[in-house]
Amino acid sequence: MNTLEIKTIEKITPDVLQIRTNKPEGLEFKPGQATELFIKKENWEEQGRPFTFTSLPDDSDLEFVIKTYTSHDGVTDKLLDLKVGDELLQNEIFGNIYFRGEGTFIAGGAGLTPLIAILRDRQRNGGNETNKLIFANKTSKDIILKDELREMLSDRFINILSDEKTEEFAYGHIDESFLKQHIINLNQKFYVCGPDPMIESVVSDLKALGVESGNIIMEG
Repeated sequence: MNTLEIKTIEKITPDVLQIRTNKPEGLEFKPGQATELFIKKENWEEQGRPFTFTSLPDDSDLEFVIKTYTSHDGVTDKLLDLKVGDELLQNEIFGNIYFRGEGTFIAGGAGLTPLIAILRDRQRNGGNETNKLIFANKTSKDIILKDELREMLSDRFINILSDEKTEEFAYGHIDESFLKQHIINLNQKFYVCGPDPMIESVVSDLKALGVESGNIIMEG
């Protein structure tokens, strides 16, 4: 197990932390993959949780973008108490979401995190000429890394909000009709990540539109 020292920690939305740490020598992963992290403090070292690397494999530091849940009194709530110099423990690497070809990325809330790394990697190493991101959140304040994603994807960054009506973004949920409106090519890869009910619904809608199961990539 590796020890990671926190270099920076800050809130980037009301309930999302961005944490940067040192990167252990020899650590390898694919953009989109995750690891198990533990807080190196008494009573917390046995409570591991999965978090995605949002940094890229060739970055000099590690970065994690983590949604916190203060109502749970758990690991993510405890992360809010951490400061520069505190340590995390990092375990094995895993994850089924990694780049398989250009396509449409569909995320709900913190489900964006595996997709951030993939899109950053494509931007750095291959371009994002055709990649599109459809991103569902409750309000505009919840949109993680909005400016960076807009810069990367321009008008291929599509947002929809369930709890706030604005002139800037669509209102509602990602459903079959919304997908039909924003998907022209059904013969591409679809990367889906978010809460389980959302994944189930989106996958069902994609299949109803005619997308083949083999083109749908999700965790698990």
